[in-house]
Amino acid sequence: MLSLIKSSAVLGIDAYIVDVEVDLALGLPMLNTVGLPDAAVKESKERVRAAIKNSGFDFPSRRITVNLAPADIKKEGSAFDLPMAVAILAASNLIPSKTLSRYILVGELSLDGRLKPVRGALSMAVTAREKGFDAVLLPDANAAEAAVVDGIDVIPLASLSQAVSFLRGETDISPRQVDRRAIFLSHKNYDVDFIDVRGQSHAKRALEVASAGGHNLIMMGPPGSGKTMLAQRIVTILPEMSFEEAIETTKVHSVAGKMDGKPLVAARPFRSPHHTISDAGLIGGGAIPNPGEVSLAHNGVLFMDEMPEFKKNALEVLRQPLEDGRVTISRALMSITYPSRFMLVAAMNPCPCGYLGDQNKPCTCGPLEIRRYRSRISGPLMDRIDIHIEVPALKYKELTERPSESSEAVRERVNRARLIQYERFAGRPYFFNARMPNRDIERFAALSEECGKFLEKVMQTLKLSARAYSRIIKVSRTIADLAGDPDITTKHLAEAVQYRSLDRDAI
Repeated sequence: MLSLIKSSAVLGIDAYIVDVEVDLALGLPMLNTVGLPDAAVKESKERVRAAIKNSGFDFPSRRITVNLAPADIKKEGSAFDLPMAVAILAASNLIPSKTLSRYILVGELSLDGRLKPVRGALSMAVTAREKGFDAVLLPDANAAEAAVVDGIDVIPLASLSQAVSFLRGETDISPRQVDRRAIFLSHKNYDVDFIDVRGQSHAKRALEVASAGGHNLIMMGPPGSGKTMLAQRIVTILPEMSFEEAIETTKVHSVAGKMDGKPLVAARPFRSPHHTISDAGLIGGGAIPNPGEVSLAHNGVLFMDEMPEFKKNALEVLRQPLEDGRVTISRALMSITYPSRFMLVAAMNPCPCGYLGDQNKPCTCGPLEIRRYRSRISGPLMDRIDIHIEVPALKYKELTERPSESSEAVRERVNRARLIQYERFAGRPYFFNARMPNRDIERFAALSEECGKFLEKVMQTLKLSARAYSRIIKVSRTIADLAGDPDITTKHLAEAVQYRSLDRDAI
């Protein structure tokens, strides 16, 4: 007796269809799983056996073979519990097989037959819709997430017995319906606001420029100057996520199991890994690679506090995602690419003790210590950071001054600048200045003769690299967009050059 159930699994952030085939044959009672299952899938046979018995069904005393096709892709996770159990019951003629081909089934079973949530429900629902299936049957805890996808019915299930009753036609379960717009609006709020920041007008201006053009930024200042506070509020002045961006971001978080009960990631992510993180934790890894912090920050901000304290190899793996907007992780069995278009925001002290240039506390570091400390961030990585700013310690007068602008007011200016860039780069694979390739600089950020001479003098004086040259022009283009100016002027270039403070001598 043979049965076939359609299920789904995730590879990267996208899902693919898995055929769960079950054969009941004469022989010693046993259950074998083939098709490159990992340890979690192999262990499912005990969960499936107990769930079937505790749900009131007879477990067949036959030689049972479960095949997961395609057999050349390694299967991981516990999402195959439900389709395996249903396939065994269908092979035992307890479920009519003619209805099964219309559905995708996923879910983890507990020993009493209850269904537990799985990862990647959104990606699975998208694939089910694209492949023309009628509905997705999955745990109730995943239903709201999957129902965000339009054009596919999502059937929420609480247990194996409820799934069997539905497939037999004995129970009618209404598809889960959600108000996508209401979910999107309710989950895009932030707990912090730019109005909380006192003083630091130069730093706030730099953050506005960085947000308008999608530029990477590093802040240098003594402890307690407000670097972390500023970084946490950058996401609040970035343009609000579109629904398409929210879907793509949710896919990454769903695959990583980071949804925290939310059906949709509608607010831009803010990820702040500890400086002890490994390169695998930052970039992603594992036998079957899972997304790392650079992918979890996709469409948002990756904040690296005390950047020189990160391991050197962890910092160096940032080069590919910063340049390409994606990261490829290769293993013996497969190679997976995750999206990683994020805005890098870093913070560091000016020296090991943190008080170089501070008017209140003397610095105890020597010139060699300072150079060694700053050299922990390599030149190639620093060149990929467009904006360098100093964040000095606040004076008492600045602490008592009136609150600054709200995030909403700053975001309005950022949105206007981004709209200019969207129109400028229409039809291209990038849509803001930071991602503009060098070949397009002459076309979209051309310099006048006066600006060219000014920048030439700056390059010679500061001994900047070729990559720093292009970064200055891109930042100048963003400053001009914020001002509503069609052309770059020396005023815009002068401000952009001010944002390259770490290109100068440490002392």
